[in-house]
Amino acid sequence: MSDWLNTPMFNVLEKSMDAASLRQKVLADNIANVDTPDFKRSDVDFNTLLGQAIGQVDGELPLKVTSERHLQKTELNTSGVVTDENTTYRNDGNNVDIDREMVNVAENGIYYNSVTRAISAQLSNLRTVIGQR
Repeated sequence: MSDWLNTPMFNVLEKSMDAASLRQKVLADNIANVDTPDFKRSDVDFNTLLGQAIGQVDGELPLKVTSERHLQKTELNTSGVVTDENTTYRNDGNNVDIDREMVNVAENGIYYNSVTRAISAQLSNLRTVIGQR
């Protein structure tokens, strides 16, 4: 029964939530350090993280896993976090723009909510199927 939740769609949605959560932490760190001299803002590269999560290599998706002996999916890591070392907004060397960070937080919240709605819809479909047995 646990295989019902181990589908490609659930795996992508799970990794999307992980990436959104990681981005929230990075953005919170940026906001917390808005007045720290020489602090450089960071952000999350969703395309890199999602590609890693689904095993994408050089723009190509992996083969379907049909046996336990096949290679397993890759785990999400933080290599998609990038730091902007090239810009400086103020004389103290800090490059955090609080307005931009707040827009990014709002955008990330909307993305996270859409992913949770997609997961909820998938679970609702499963409940319907189970109820009609």
